[in-house]
Amino acid sequence: MPAILNVIGPILQKLRVAKGLTQEQVAARCQVRGFDLTRGTLAKIESQVRAVSDHEIPFLALGVDAEIQELFPRTPKSLIRTPRNPKGTKRPRK
Repeated sequence: MPAILNVIGPILQKLRVAKGLTQEQVAARCQVRGFDLTRGTLAKIESQVRAVSDHEIPFLALGVDAEIQELFPRTPKSLIRTPRNPKGTKRPRK
């Protein structure tokens, strides 16, 4: 399974589609604001095969006319942890 390189891609795609925007339109919106983004790069971001730098996030939010915090999941998967010892019992020492 390929590595997931960003957490905002699927949310960015949902926002874009909900607002009736094409990838080309979002890329153009970002370009006029100074972020050199192509449709292909946006497709890679949405499919999580390209990392997103922190300085790119505000441009992407503007591109889909959203607030920055809307691009992030409420509970990032990287923060969800399964307890090592789910029953709460102590592990025997070796």
